[in-house]
Amino acid sequence: MADWGPVVLFVVLTPGLLFQIPGKGRVMELRNMQTSGASIVVHAIIRFGLITIFLIAIGFFRICFKIV
Repeated sequence: MADWGPVVLFVVLTPGLLFQIPGKGRVMELRNMQTSGASIVVHAIIRFGLITIFLIAIGFFRICFKIV
């Protein structure tokens, strides 16, 4: 069950599936399934930021508790 984390993040951060930032008519649209280039870039930046934070947290955890 520990392998579900990346799958959940992928589904949640897929542009247009749950939400789209920026939307075509508004700042944020819900479940419209129409993806624009701008929303792909915004969601890629969000995904990159989350992955970076998780990797830093894992590295910090490994250093603090001396896990190889």
